[in-house]
Amino acid sequence: MAQFFWGVMILWLNAALLGQEPPGSDPLQQLQSEAITNKTSPLAWWGQDPGVYVGWSSHSNRLIPVYTYGTGNAAVGSGLNLADYQGENSAYRSVDKLRRIYGYTPVDTVSETATWLDQTNIADLQTAAAAAGRRYIFLVIFDGMDWQTTQAAGIWNQRAVSYREGRGDGTHLQRYTADGTSQYGFMVTSPHNAGSRVSVNHQTVENPGGTSRGGYSATLGGTTPWSLPADMGYLISTPAEGGPVHAYTDSASSATSMTAAIKTFNGAINVDATGSPVQTIAHRLQEAGWRIGVVSSVPISHATPAAAYSHNVTRNDYQDLTRDLLGLPSVQHPETPMPGVDLLIGGGHGKNLKEEDGISSQGENFVAGNMYLADADLQQIDSGNGGRYVTAVRTAGRSGADLLNQAVTRAVAGNQRVFGFFGVGAYNGHLPFETADGTGNCAQGKAGTAEKYSAADRAENPTLDQMTTAALNYLGRQDGRPFWLMVESGDVDWANHDNNLDNSIGAVNSGDRAVRVITDWVEANSNWSESLLIVTADHGHLLNLANAEMLAEAGRSADRDLTPKER
Repeated sequence: MAQFFWGVMILWLNAALLGQEPPGSDPLQQLQSEAITNKTSPLAWWGQDPGVYVGWSSHSNRLIPVYTYGTGNAAVGSGLNLADYQGENSAYRSVDKLRRIYGYTPVDTVSETATWLDQTNIADLQTAAAAAGRRYIFLVIFDGMDWQTTQAAGIWNQRAVSYREGRGDGTHLQRYTADGTSQYGFMVTSPHNAGSRVSVNHQTVENPGGTSRGGYSATLGGTTPWSLPADMGYLISTPAEGGPVHAYTDSASSATSMTAAIKTFNGAINVDATGSPVQTIAHRLQEAGWRIGVVSSVPISHATPAAAYSHNVTRNDYQDLTRDLLGLPSVQHPETPMPGVDLLIGGGHGKNLKEEDGISSQGENFVAGNMYLADADLQQIDSGNGGRYVTAVRTAGRSGADLLNQAVTRAVAGNQRVFGFFGVGAYNGHLPFETADGTGNCAQGKAGTAEKYSAADRAENPTLDQMTTAALNYLGRQDGRPFWLMVESGDVDWANHDNNLDNSIGAVNSGDRAVRVITDWVEANSNWSESLLIVTADHGHLLNLANAEMLAEAGRSADRDLTPKER
């Protein structure tokens, strides 16, 4: 408590000396700002050095938690029970199984005592669910949310340190049992390889296999997500001398593994290590008559939502990835477009690029304007112009949630599709962050700046749970058709890249509300014998909590600052 008190006092003194406004009464915001200002924190650090708060701002090779709902009631051996892929059935105990997954035998990766899944098993679960007659499949990806991030949110939410290992508590996704059918495990997310060079215009891979291969050494990385690694540097591909170098994944490769059941290179969207397109679970289900929906709190064609459906050798070809999602001609499908998804809702609005900037990253067919969606493409899909989608685009002075709900109502009535396009252009098009206290009053991140949202930013954008509700109102209409839905809480990753614990916890809670929307829908409209929900992440970062009790005390302090009415 003394550390927290003096930290706040330092912030007030610094502000006074610099002629700035002193910080408010948000304790976690104060701790985050103090950590950035002082470059160190008694609360936490990101990276390998406990004395440096901002020591690593990218991904890691940590084991990642997997929460399933509607699997514990399936027979072991059906492919639908988590036990089919973990414990003694872990692929990481078998050279042959690993060779089938990776296409080679990763060094220092086979373990006789392995209990963990592989990220490709997430796709296996979905395939097994459809084969078993499940009618509703939900894949919720908290981009960048490792065990440590979830624990931080749980501590903040409970104002207490209630667990230091295992599934944990403090969020709905951890507590919810799905009538006793929920299971818990953790998985390896390492890719096939990193370092592949590609041609966006020709959609080819110049050096299949890249510069470094994937794998996971439990000896160095730990046997559980909460283990203290023997070599922290190993998790970020910089092991101690003589240690194995295993590539850590990006969102594109990992999401491809979870939707297409293959290992591929970092940056790839549903193509294999040589650049050949592959089918996803959404493609196969669509062919069988299922509706397909994709929802994200970040831009519509960022890596994770794009990997639900699109094909491309690079995740950076945003406009073409969007074209695949919307059933338009693209660089991968120029003559015969893909059918397109039934519902696409996400961010990206307001982020524009000049022609020369877009061509350098997205290729020769980039159209100047919005980075993620060419204006001509938006016009072409609009039902008002004869297209297949009822569109809801952020509009000045209009409630984003209302616009989206009205679009859903019209689309259902007219048997059309839904497209929702929102976001804050100043921040690359993601939805406003929530922050841990729920206000969206952001603390400064690693660059020493904080995102600031106007009243219009908040009113004109729906929240992730409102997007999810709209998606279920559309997909879940009572006409007998099954559906598959991906929901991405992408702002967790953006917050963790920014080394911003306040925003990260808020993003976890924002995504957790979307999970609750799904579980409430299943309880009201279905059951856990015909539904499958998977909640996981595509990769971790390198957050380390040094003083969990300090985080809990910050939460209790926040409660004490509230008025009785606010409590």
